[in-house]
Amino acid sequence: MLSREFLEKMKSLDLANVSQYISNISTPMLVSMGAVAAATTYYLATRPKALPPLWDLHTQSVEVPGSDFVHHSALQKEDSCLTHVYEDARTMYESFIRGARVSNNGPCLGFRKPKQPYEWMSYKEVIKRAENLGSAFLHKGHSKTTNPHIGIFSQNRPEWTISELACYTYSLVSVPLYDTLGTEAISYIIDKASISTIVCDVTDKASLVLDCLADMKHSVKTIVLMETPSASLVERAQQAGIHILSLQEMEALGQTNYKQPIPPQPDDMAVICFTSGTTGSPKGAMLTHGNIVSNYSSFIKLTELCCPLNSSDVHISYLPLAHMFERIVQGVMLVHGARIGFFQGDVRRLSDDLIALRPTVFPVVPRLLNRMYDKIFGQANTSLKRWLLDLAYRRKQAEIEKGIVRTDSIWDRLIFRKVQASLGGHVRIMVTGAAPISPTVLSFLRVAIGCQFYEGYGQTECTAGCTMTLPGDCSAGHVGPPLPCNAIKLVDVTEMNYLAVNGEGEVCVKGPNVFQGYLKDPEKTAETIDADGWLHTGDIGKWLPNGTLKIVDRKKHIFKLAQGEYIAPEKIENIYTRSDAVVQVFVHGDSLQACLVAVVVPDPDFLCSWAKRTLRLQGSYQELCGKAEVKAAILEDMLRLGKEGGLKSFEQVKAIHIHTEMFSIENGLLTPTMKAKRNEMRQHFRSQIDELYAGISM
Repeated sequence: MLSREFLEKMKSLDLANVSQYISNISTPMLVSMGAVAAATTYYLATRPKALPPLWDLHTQSVEVPGSDFVHHSALQKEDSCLTHVYEDARTMYESFIRGARVSNNGPCLGFRKPKQPYEWMSYKEVIKRAENLGSAFLHKGHSKTTNPHIGIFSQNRPEWTISELACYTYSLVSVPLYDTLGTEAISYIIDKASISTIVCDVTDKASLVLDCLADMKHSVKTIVLMETPSASLVERAQQAGIHILSLQEMEALGQTNYKQPIPPQPDDMAVICFTSGTTGSPKGAMLTHGNIVSNYSSFIKLTELCCPLNSSDVHISYLPLAHMFERIVQGVMLVHGARIGFFQGDVRRLSDDLIALRPTVFPVVPRLLNRMYDKIFGQANTSLKRWLLDLAYRRKQAEIEKGIVRTDSIWDRLIFRKVQASLGGHVRIMVTGAAPISPTVLSFLRVAIGCQFYEGYGQTECTAGCTMTLPGDCSAGHVGPPLPCNAIKLVDVTEMNYLAVNGEGEVCVKGPNVFQGYLKDPEKTAETIDADGWLHTGDIGKWLPNGTLKIVDRKKHIFKLAQGEYIAPEKIENIYTRSDAVVQVFVHGDSLQACLVAVVVPDPDFLCSWAKRTLRLQGSYQELCGKAEVKAAILEDMLRLGKEGGLKSFEQVKAIHIHTEMFSIENGLLTPTMKAKRNEMRQHFRSQIDELYAGISM
């Protein structure tokens, strides 16, 4: 700013004396004044402008008049649900062909070797390989009407997507197998879907398939291995009546016996996605091309005004392709002719892959976000750093509330640049789903990363998503309004006192994204889809005043205590894991007991600093977990959070057991989608649970 003395002098001088006065000003002062003026001009010219609101965020969904409390997106017409956005992309095959056209045969699928840059296959190369592989499937006896199912048992890599595109090209159906399902479930799926061809990525998986089939009558005739099979593996497969060959050999077979594509129709089956389930055998959700296209089209519709996708976008594929969340993201990318780069296969190297790929689209799950959040705050290990971090957060949050989303503020340069660089520095769209996320974590990372950041909710049975937060809505603690492809209603759950008339109840979904039922299981299908076509999710939702949905409970895992009170343990666990000291919780109760107990896994990254700050105790993770005062302090913190979270006294745990090994897929306590296997947990911790109850009754 110009000095007050300077301005007063200017007022008192006539024009003839102005130049003489200025000439007497020292050069340094002129330079300083010029710099300030230039900076002011630059700021006024480049200061960010808030995006105008694209819709009324106070009315994000609309209740259909005269309906049974049915809500639809404020963006959709009352009597119609979105089925597609592009007329030339009504199936997944058409979506890919459109992407090849709009990309002008640009790069499509990328991969990298350790410490090497990404290598890319063009859209035409991918089309050629998909047609050759699909032709080989036909040559092996597959067709749309007979033997349409192709098993895919692989980690994310370009060949996974090529295999699925081969199915799409010839109206065949992909059936993904999970890496962590185990032999019993894999055998079940192969038998249930009558799979005769399975595409595997590595020898270990091919061997696992052979193990699964060893003692059963099976349908498998061909195993296609993405690497060269060993002679011993070929011989072992032959003994089981199975022909094993490399993917290269299979594609050569298809090239020799080439067939013209047989494009599917929107109502044709595209995928049978087996849900892992927390109990019982996996269920095969049957999804059509129309189901998938309607779901990804809704995401495109919601984001096309503020951050439209195009062929220059890049996505990093690391979330399992065996789940629909990642498949929907890939559908969005392919229809726009964008690029998909695959991680190296090791999540420990994901950061390196992000830096090498520099993605613009980054789907995430809450577990990864929680780790990012914890790491950021773990590095802010002094009161000054915490103060600066909090100041930067509040300043940028104020901008976001005005509709300003950017990565070039002073706070980005000083505080958040390292976070953004760790993701490659170019991320502009993030989507989280698959599990609940803390509002605190979501709000902070929206600020720190500085991109459009959405939270969605759904399940395999509605293809992937049925709600998503809207661009411009920076609030947290809800999952947004219904997607334009579906309507949502809440249905009474009287035993839990959730009533639709109060805007609460079980979330039910209806629209073109709802699946066709479970493969060869009409009984389970009838339990899930009612006579009017509504999918019953088993989740309890609540409408907020702005028309967004908040997931508050889970119907499926409720149980009664001895006094007759109903308990929803997942709701309680979500509250308790907000404790800085806690990373995982398993809440248990049953009808023979009057209270709840819990198994708690302290956070190995933060327990030591938490104990030092809270209790002035020092020691290793194992040492602290064994201390009674640490256990008591953790329980006290959990109960505090429970009270703040509105838990009733009977919903609070009375005792906890400290466990130092994380619940994981590998130890059989989590499903491949990171959900608790509650029955397995009950059995695994039976002795500890009995001990806790014995201690309470003493």
